[in-house]
Amino acid sequence: MTQLLPTDAATTNECLPSGRLIVLTGPSGVGKGTLLRRLHQRYPDLYFSISVTTRSPRQNEIHGKDYYFVSRSDFERMIASSELLEWAEFAGNYYGTPRESVEKQISQGKCVLLEIELQGARKIYNIFPQALRIFIQPPSLKELEQRLRGRGQESEEVIARRLCRAKEEIKAANEFDFQITNDNIEAALKQLEVILFGSR
Repeated sequence: MTQLLPTDAATTNECLPSGRLIVLTGPSGVGKGTLLRRLHQRYPDLYFSISVTTRSPRQNEIHGKDYYFVSRSDFERMIASSELLEWAEFAGNYYGTPRESVEKQISQGKCVLLEIELQGARKIYNIFPQALRIFIQPPSLKELEQRLRGRGQESEEVIARRLCRAKEEIKAANEFDFQITNDNIEAALKQLEVILFGSR
């Protein structure tokens, strides 16, 4: 695991440093969304960028909270009008990051968190090379497969594609500033807090 921040780091509720982009990446099913929801519950003042997607909402997902769910034609219009910082197509659906809200929050000195796929993280790094990049690892591919199947919402074909992609994504983990293995949600959340805020 990558070395975390020094123990004498600041202990305020502000992200370190302010006005910076924080990118969380990891395979589908690794728990990125769960980690960020827990983080947001503890630190509601943090700004979490909401991605745009053409996929259908999963159970309990809310438009404007978990994702902006749009049609394929609307997404392609956003691409054409440069409304997205990055976008990618995966498993037959588009995913992207709205440009205006992210750039506005950073210009105001806020810490902005993005939860995006590897391809998007690489694109973001080309635009914001100062971004802090965090890779969330599964304990094992077997555990990741169990989590994907536990959703009960995807076909065998989609699960197989996600697992194949996960193997390639894990190979890229060393590109990131920090790696967190999510084998226990509370322990992983604590590590994320230390990275973002320093030792409490």
